[in-house]
Amino acid sequence: MKTIKAESGRKEPILDLFPLSAAGRFRAALADMRAGLRLLPLAMTLGWLDIKMRYRGSMLGPFWLTITTAVMVAALGFLYAELFNMVIRDYLPFLALSLVLWGYISTLIGESTTVFSQESRMIQAARMPFTVFALQAITRNILVLLHNAVVVLVVFLIFRVAPLHIWLVLPALALWLVDSFALMLCLGLLGARFRDIPPIVQSLLQVFFFITPIIWRPELVGTLQHWILLDPFYSLIAIMRTPLLGEPTPLALWEVALAHSAVLVGFAVFVFTRFRARIAYWV
Repeated sequence: MKTIKAESGRKEPILDLFPLSAAGRFRAALADMRAGLRLLPLAMTLGWLDIKMRYRGSMLGPFWLTITTAVMVAALGFLYAELFNMVIRDYLPFLALSLVLWGYISTLIGESTTVFSQESRMIQAARMPFTVFALQAITRNILVLLHNAVVVLVVFLIFRVAPLHIWLVLPALALWLVDSFALMLCLGLLGARFRDIPPIVQSLLQVFFFITPIIWRPELVGTLQHWILLDPFYSLIAIMRTPLLGEPTPLALWEVALAHSAVLVGFAVFVFTRFRARIAYWV
């Protein structure tokens, strides 16, 4: 190990050829997360700049996404309400909220597969915590979610939907943020190592869009409803959707959502701890 003498007089390592132990890798990953959280204002600023640069020169900016979401809700709402023989005042708020929530999840997952590879120049040119790029992407998607939430608000006002147990949204939001961070780390790392991951994930998202109760209510499957709990997206969306729609939230939904979250966080910690040092070489 080579050392260099710092201004304080202490010798600091500049090259260490000895691989880290498992405990050392865990401490390094934890230090990366702490450093990334300390740079949260920077990550939020970068996420905001991403939105401004993406829609630079546009008159409506991100509100083009809001218009697109509104058109989709209106078109699908009246069509599927007729197909499913449902009352429009009950179905349209459900569909609007479901599509907006799914839009955040699908976009976040899609971007997570390239969160490190698309920042290859920055990663190789400067020494920065990898978690900053994950927080930047999460901030960007939250801003888009807030723009699309305008559609939900308008639909709720039109049909006079009153949220029930609104305080349940806060723990659901916290769980969403934890899962978003875990997805960014594990899928971002896997996407940097295996370039087949992004198209595979996009294909799976298309499948889950139809098998998850997003455009259809879970009650429509009758006795098979308990099998939907195996879908990791259903419980995550439901714990946010039911209190906003003024519906009771079964305890089983929270239990399943927490179980899925625990598995995801555990896998993300393992992958990020084990392979974090190789990201710079893979991108």
